Amino acid sequence: MDLHDFYYDLPEELIAQDPLEKRSDSRMMVVHRDSGDIEHRHFSDLLDYLKAGDCLVINDTKVIPARLLGSKKDTGAAIEVLLLKDASDREEAAIQFEDEANRNIKGENTRVWECLVKPGKKMKPGAIVYFGQAEEGGEPLLVAEVLSVVDDGNRIIRFYYDGIWEEILDKLGEMPLPPYITHRLEDKNRYQTVYAKNSGSAAAPTAGLHFTEEMLKAIEERGIKIARLTLHVGLGTFRPVKVEKIEEHHMHSEYFELSPEAADVINETKANGGRVIAVGTTSTRTLETVASRLEGEETGSEVVRPMSGWTDIFIYPGYTFKVIDGLITNFHLPESTLIMLVSAFYNREGVLAAYDEAVRERYRFFSFGDASFWL
Repeated sequence: MDLHDFYYDLPEELIAQDPLEKRSDSRMMVVHRDSGDIEHRHFSDLLDYLKAGDCLVINDTKVIPARLLGSKKDTGAAIEVLLLKDASDREEAAIQFEDEANRNIKGENTRVWECLVKPGKKMKPGAIVYFGQAEEGGEPLLVAEVLSVVDDGNRIIRFYYDGIWEEILDKLGEMPLPPYITHRLEDKNRYQTVYAKNSGSAAAPTAGLHFTEEMLKAIEERGIKIARLTLHVGLGTFRPVKVEKIEEHHMHSEYFELSPEAADVINETKANGGRVIAVGTTSTRTLETVASRLEGEETGSEVVRPMSGWTDIFIYPGYTFKVIDGLITNFHLPESTLIMLVSAFYNREGVLAAYDEAVRERYRFFSFGDASFWL
């Protein structure tokens, strides 16, 4: 399929720059896959479409303040570093440079991450970047050392610090908002779901931003199960497709975990004839990854099993879904892998027609925008 097959025209003013005051006040386009009918509702109406025995699958990853602004040691040049994923298990983590200046880096603790850096041309292996100062004229709070350059120009970087990693990031880091959001985010928690738990994402699983604690409680009181999994969202999910034939695109890998408890709830739901409804493309990709890896095995009534690891699954039209029966998600960028996933779940023509209607109805698009429910 051609990349341009997934293009639609979006007026810039429909890109949501700020979250709504109340999460569940966002609008929700409901698309019925069997009939093609479209309804225009609000997210607070979600319970009207759920039944006892259904299961919502949510991604409980937590966004870390992964955007770090520092200065290069030798020149003072401004450097931006975006943490993408933990790389402690990579071979580069064992690299030790012989340069005397580099060997005298202070910090009793270290972490190794794969990062996106700007400007990249200044960040060759051995480069050192300082972030923050413990006190006036004191040592930097965090020091970064470039170990290697990897795919797509990303860097493997070792960070040196004293104290607790999470506290260092909270003090120095900023939320890594997508480039199409130009407004400053006043409350960091608005780029987290209310159920965020496991730190590690470079971006929020934005379909979950619409839920409130009250909604989740009401959902469970109606006999609808909630299964929690984790997929740490990397920028690979949002990486532009640069090939004309989408089949040639390769997704970056992201870490996921599906617990025994979540697997049991999902399998029980399917066995009892309930619907598994994924909240977001990240939950969808995790469930479909697990199910795909079980193909060819004797699984009995199981559709998923507890599992953890890395996934680079790319779902586009022609894919046969193995687990999900419904999908709650936001409105996605033209020609993105995310709109391709939604097109695989419904159909390309129907998705583009629904998006055109969303534009006419003045829905808010992308991360802080409105929701769509495909069922």
